[in-house]
Amino acid sequence: MTDNQSTNRAQGEPADDDTIDFPAVDPGAVDASVDQQLAAEKDRVLRLQAELQNLRMRQARELRDERQYAAMPLMRDILPAVDNVERAIEAANKSGEATGLLEGVKLVRQQLLTALEQHSCKAIEADGAIFNPDQHQAILQQPSADCPAGRVMMVAQTGYKLHERVVRPAQVIVSSGPGGAGHIAASDQGSASGQA
Repeated sequence: MTDNQSTNRAQGEPADDDTIDFPAVDPGAVDASVDQQLAAEKDRVLRLQAELQNLRMRQARELRDERQYAAMPLMRDILPAVDNVERAIEAANKSGEATGLLEGVKLVRQQLLTALEQHSCKAIEADGAIFNPDQHQAILQQPSADCPAGRVMMVAQTGYKLHERVVRPAQVIVSSGPGGAGHIAASDQGSASGQA
């Protein structure tokens, strides 16, 4: 061996007469591995596309709900004025005085109700209905021979809905049936009053 060859071997370089053995590679195994990686990436891309589509649909639904119910605070502020106008009409009807003024107040009330309805805010029909804690707030329960248990006997304050959401539940007096046999669960009353 020459000095040059011994120096190459000392530095870790192969000599001209040395051969390097590489492990044998099976082309079929390489193809299978690449196919698996490709399939995994395709699956990942499909999942990401589905996730993006779900995100777009959720954002569109949230935007639609936000637009649809944006007037809810305004409705809550207007409803006490409607209540006061209705009280004024009741008081004027009882006293029988100032019929011209009474007619004017009734027209103002009708204008307010029409404006609310134009914006999809409608009164909750409660008189005689089955008590529903999602729409009614029970303020009293009384026995009644005329009204079955669990039904609304009287509406103390009208409730309103904006589209399908309750703006304010109707305050109602509920029948406990003849002799007070029926009752409303305390949890039903609590869930309705929590919406007010």
